[in-house]
Amino acid sequence: MIIANEMVPLIDPALERYTHEHTKPANALLQELTRVTREKMRDYNMQVGSVEGTFLRMLATMSGARRVLEIGTFTGYSALSMAEALPDDGEVITCDIDEEVTRVAQSFFDRSPHGKKIQIRLGDARATIRELAKDAASKPFDLVFLDADKRSYVDYFELALPMVRQGGLIVADNTLWSGRVLDPKSEDDRGIDAYNKLVTKDERVDNVLLSIRDGIMLARKR
Repeated sequence: MIIANEMVPLIDPALERYTHEHTKPANALLQELTRVTREKMRDYNMQVGSVEGTFLRMLATMSGARRVLEIGTFTGYSALSMAEALPDDGEVITCDIDEEVTRVAQSFFDRSPHGKKIQIRLGDARATIRELAKDAASKPFDLVFLDADKRSYVDYFELALPMVRQGGLIVADNTLWSGRVLDPKSEDDRGIDAYNKLVTKDERVDNVLLSIRDGIMLARKR
């Protein structure tokens, strides 16, 4: 997620358009969701773009994911993208605290044949993760996507990692944070920088920091 009035392009806009033009386009429902989000949400750039949505769907497909945990639903683009890659009995549990944006998300989930795979959990994500941890031994997660408050990324990572199967993925968005990781000043800046440093040093995972959109940290549990 990126707050609209703070977003600073990391690559030349022409190159960004080129990446969109050379990525398989999103389906009609996701394109409509993008349009509705831009029309109705002030911070519409908190929505993942079509390139990142396609990347998440490919990660879910390549990892053979059946269970996905998402921290930060917003209007549902990323959850719906990942759900498309899951088998019919797959599950995406997506967490958020904002009833308004999740109502928009649910309205689109209801219109998708993949929407039945998605369950929205409202409330503090930490509490939700701790509740889910009770069943983690028998029902581990294959993929976790972090895209919520940046100062809490470290907490989310530490809580979620034990629930991820060996070889599973934790994917974090906005890990370049419009370049502010180079000179962190705000609490959010420092939160992202701390997360990047933690994951890089953590012997429980292998990781790579990718310059996709606003940065994606990809970590694979050993």
